[in-house]
Amino acid sequence: MASTRARLLSGAAAGAASAGIVAGAVMETGLPVPFTQWVFTAACLSLPALGLLIARRRPDNVYGWLLLATAGCLGLGASGYGLLLHGGPGPAAVAGVLMLSFFPVFYGLSWVFIPLLFPGGRLPSPRWRAGSRIAAAVIALYWLGILLSPDEIYASFFSGGNPFNLGGTADLVAGVAGGLGQLATFLAALAVLASLVLRCLRSPAAERRPLRWMIAGTVANLGGYVLTGVFAEKGQEAAGWFGALTIMAAMPAVIAAAVFRHNLLDVRVGIRGSRLFLVFDLRPTVDELLTEIGPGLEDADPVEQLERLAGAVRAGLEVRWAAVALADGTRVVAGEEDGEAVLTVPAGLGHIACGPKTAGPVTAEDRRLLEALAVPVGLAIRSAALAARLVDAEEAGRRRIERDIHDGAQQQLVALIAGLELARATGGGPELLALLREQARQALADLRELAAGIHPSALSQGGLAEAVEERCSRLPVATTVTAAPGLRARRFPDQVEGAMYFTVSEAVANALKHAAATRIEVRLAHAGGRLQAVVADDGKGFDPAATGRRGLGPLADRLRALGGNLEVSSAPGEGTRVRAWVPVPIDHGSVRQIVLRFSHDDSDGAARREDAQRA
Repeated sequence: MASTRARLLSGAAAGAASAGIVAGAVMETGLPVPFTQWVFTAACLSLPALGLLIARRRPDNVYGWLLLATAGCLGLGASGYGLLLHGGPGPAAVAGVLMLSFFPVFYGLSWVFIPLLFPGGRLPSPRWRAGSRIAAAVIALYWLGILLSPDEIYASFFSGGNPFNLGGTADLVAGVAGGLGQLATFLAALAVLASLVLRCLRSPAAERRPLRWMIAGTVANLGGYVLTGVFAEKGQEAAGWFGALTIMAAMPAVIAAAVFRHNLLDVRVGIRGSRLFLVFDLRPTVDELLTEIGPGLEDADPVEQLERLAGAVRAGLEVRWAAVALADGTRVVAGEEDGEAVLTVPAGLGHIACGPKTAGPVTAEDRRLLEALAVPVGLAIRSAALAARLVDAEEAGRRRIERDIHDGAQQQLVALIAGLELARATGGGPELLALLREQARQALADLRELAAGIHPSALSQGGLAEAVEERCSRLPVATTVTAAPGLRARRFPDQVEGAMYFTVSEAVANALKHAAATRIEVRLAHAGGRLQAVVADDGKGFDPAATGRRGLGPLADRLRALGGNLEVSSAPGEGTRVRAWVPVPIDHGSVRQIVLRFSHDDSDGAARREDAQRA
């Protein structure tokens, strides 16, 4: 229900109920209204006021609307009673009796459904579905019996008789039905009271405290009804008035006490200075929580992001502790974890676990809030996992470079220094100097090759298309590179060009090492706000689910960190297709393609390049 509609509807319902209660009180005693009547009226008005408060602040909770419906029945009954006191036969009597007949509905809702649905507006268990239907049926029987009851029922305060009187045997049937309905409704109330007691005994300590309030209120309500009937027959008006006051005030009082004392619906009583005030919607929404911690998340590292989000979960749900757990077992806890989790929801690659609440039980609204917070927490978990994989990949790359330098260029330079020392000691001739010169050239070539593996000079100087062409020109199989001409003239951020280049390099390396490919095709495109590279080969293929991405995992993490992704499509005997993309601004330049074909058929391994253009 929309918030505006809920406010209007709840306000109208509370206003109508309050008007009926006040009108009935004034018509009953006349003006001026005695003080005791005002006290009694104030007690009756507490019910629509409490219903209005809950319905407006928690429109999705049935309980507030139940209180308003109960108050509406009370207002109708009070107005009908006042109308019959001052009216005579005719339309006024018809309206008065019809309105007065809602008193049994008021009693039935107060005795049965207000305690039964406390505090969340739901049945305590599915077993109560049949019981609630039976209770509704007996309340309806109670109402119908009063509506059609004989004239004698109204004789004490209305001499005009019941306009709905059926006469004859039907009077007796209506009277018996009304009596049986009243008795059955009272027995249903006792069954609900017994259910409350059992729930209280079986519930944890945090849930028992609000249930005790409702048990006390139900006992006071039923007891007040019995005492009112007893004292009314004995003519003791003061005792009867006190019993009626107990009926009207007991339920609103205990509900208000339970709500405010145990924060059942996020409503509290606060004191600031000398002023007493109510704090509504104490629990912040997901948007409010993220708005509050958002600026801090932008500059925080992934682990710190998880810590702050765990703290937001703890504050938002008012639990003793909250933990964000990753798939690898890492846990980030806000608060002191001192017991089992009472609420757990999945979040991305991990989950969120919460301990007991600081006050009151965990509700369905708590679960909804936690499920909403699971979205940003899941993103933070993915970010943390991605950052960890990138760090591992960077460390692995650093170790690989260190190993390549140690095993390659370093050993060559050591050998070159030893040769120079030997030449100086022996006065080496031209042959030794020529050998040392060749060793120096080989070491230089190896260092250049190593540097190209770290960041190729062609990528820095000529851009992505030129670097990919240079990389593919040295392959020992026929390779085709297709690129949009705009890629030659346009440069992209270094991290974008580097990620795409090394993805292509790893894909073609896999095609050579694992796929036994005889032909490789590379396509570079820039359209739809994406820079895309596709590497396809005609090799033997593989099952991606069984063998993974063959070294592309760190590169996929690198692409995802840039907002892109990597897809591998392959099957045994059908070749392999690797598609990588990252988001970049759209280039509105030419869409002509240049097809560069490289073949390596020379016996000495030298590459022959052919350039062709297609419009």
